[in-house]
Amino acid sequence: MWEQIRANKQKSIVLVIGMGVLLFAIGYFLGEAFLGSGVSGIILASIIWLIMNLVAFFQGDNVFLAISKAKKIERHDHPRLFNIVEEMKIASGLPKMPDIYIIDNPAPNAFATGRDPNKAAIAVTSGLLQRLNRDELQGVVAHEIGHIKNRDILLMIISGIMLGTIVLLADLALLYLIFGGARGGGGRRTSGGGGGGQAYVIILLVAIVLIILAPIIARLLYFAMSRKREYLADASSALYTRYPEGLASALEKISSSTSVLSSANRTTAPMYIINPLHKKGLKARDLTSTHPPISERIRILRSMGGNASFADYDGVFRQVHKGGGGIIPGATLQGAGLVAAREAAVAEKPEKQEKLERARETSDLLEKLNHYTALDCACGAKFRVPPDFKGQRIKCPRCGTINPIPGR
Repeated sequence: MWEQIRANKQKSIVLVIGMGVLLFAIGYFLGEAFLGSGVSGIILASIIWLIMNLVAFFQGDNVFLAISKAKKIERHDHPRLFNIVEEMKIASGLPKMPDIYIIDNPAPNAFATGRDPNKAAIAVTSGLLQRLNRDELQGVVAHEIGHIKNRDILLMIISGIMLGTIVLLADLALLYLIFGGARGGGGRRTSGGGGGGQAYVIILLVAIVLIILAPIIARLLYFAMSRKREYLADASSALYTRYPEGLASALEKISSSTSVLSSANRTTAPMYIINPLHKKGLKARDLTSTHPPISERIRILRSMGGNASFADYDGVFRQVHKGGGGIIPGATLQGAGLVAAREAAVAEKPEKQEKLERARETSDLLEKLNHYTALDCACGAKFRVPPDFKGQRIKCPRCGTINPIPGR
């Protein structure tokens, strides 16, 4: 996928320049309208542009993880998840194991972030761990590994940071127009000469138009790029797992969830495997502008039959999008051989028991991350005390024994 990697690097450069031009245009007209000098606005926009690019490159992953309220875990915290990530790391040929983060939220979802394959992270929600079986979880992890391998993550970090900056400036400018204008504020007086007043009104109108259109243009550019990368990551998942049905089934479960991912917002939404800001159901989520239609993604994966190669995915994609081009770069297709899909993993335990164990496993992890205190009563009851419990002793819910809380 070297062609895609090179294309993403080029897109990153174009995106930085394009977002910068939008930012400078906003800065110029806002400077003319409110500061009395377009040059001052450009200088201010340049400083913001430089700072945001430095933040995006060096700390963008940490910003996204912090916004998402993700907590880093180690292998002993969740061995099953670590084993799956390690398997997909080996299958993809990544040089380094990504860091793994958990988001304490019942909405099933996941995203990848980081500067490059040597500094990458995968974040999954507790709802994803609890709802998906091993094949489905492997499909989602492989999808995110695909983003890392294809160098999508830096492109999306830069996009998100720059988009967030433009939207923030536009929102602040609108607030200034509404409240500052109501108080009679402004960078210039319009009561002077007629020509000067008319010029100011024109500049002000242009500034308002830019304030409204710039975030829309930036968002459309951002979303247009995110659609293709989702198809490529789906193709990568099918190849790495050799089981396209795993991701297809996972997408169905994620899209049917009614839980709300409260930590997601307009800027971070395109990072997730499925847009977390839309209503449940395939049809509802098909209307999202940040991701390809989920029903179409599932249809392509399930139409691959008994194969799992890039060529098979690209062939089905062309059939679905009749008259359009493929999704996999030509050089990659030339070197892609046939890859037979594997059978579904044989469940070692009954489905009901496996679901209970996943729920218990996830609950234990969250209680540990949130610093619950484990307590064993003499009657055999096991329970955990939340960190905000203020007392030094607690009554056993089974036998009524008053137990001291360790460490208090």
